[in-house]
Amino acid sequence: MMFDTSKIDYSFILRRYDAEAENNDTPEAIAAKMLPTDPVLKDVASAVLYMKFKEIGPVVTNALKSKEPLDIINNGLVAGMEIVGVLYAQHIYYLPEIMLAAKVMELGIAIAEKQIPGGRTTKGKVVMHAAEGDPHDIGKNIAAVMMRSAGYTVIDMGKDVPVTDVVAMVEKEKPIMVTGTALMTTTMGAMKEGAKVLVEKGINIPYMAAGGAVNRDFAESFELGIYSEKAPMTPLIAEKILEGYDYKKIREEWDHIVGGA
Repeated sequence: MMFDTSKIDYSFILRRYDAEAENNDTPEAIAAKMLPTDPVLKDVASAVLYMKFKEIGPVVTNALKSKEPLDIINNGLVAGMEIVGVLYAQHIYYLPEIMLAAKVMELGIAIAEKQIPGGRTTKGKVVMHAAEGDPHDIGKNIAAVMMRSAGYTVIDMGKDVPVTDVVAMVEKEKPIMVTGTALMTTTMGAMKEGAKVLVEKGINIPYMAAGGAVNRDFAESFELGIYSEKAPMTPLIAEKILEGYDYKKIREEWDHIVGGA
């Protein structure tokens, strides 16, 4: 007996769904959904997204002919960086792309800011560092880029920063939050010690603990401690601090706050 194969649709048998998913997750496909619809702002955002150092100056200068500087910054430059953040979260972009795109964005912001009387205002200051004894600062660097993109002033203290230096910087700059990262379990205790000193001094700002060695249980084991699992969560949490959330309320609503990261 012979089987009739004339009505079989082989396209379903031979289809590579994983390949289709990969094609849908290209930078171009994601950009098509997220880039501004305004052609001028789209050009600005695209320059950031595709790390076009030579084009960012002319593109922003051209945009200033028809757009307000803050519009260009928030809806062009930052919008492009937000797409970069999505590509990073989906493992399409990596650290080199993040850092290059951030440099392009910063160049564009510098050009646009010159046209703002008095300069661009900041949402608030944040002190960021890698914990004392820890030489790893990649995660901190990425989070710092995203905080700057979101409109915050970042005091980046670098890596292997002594607890006493962190506390002194917090006293000097009066930030809305301090963040520490640790990739080594032997160094994460420095953040707990730093928070303890701040409490003793009556400085009750949230102290974010992050990095590969840290988990939420540790971050919430000490007074002031809050947790960020991924760099894109940091601006989301900072927004809540601006709204008046203290570290206890951030803990209570953490899952809801970071749900969009």
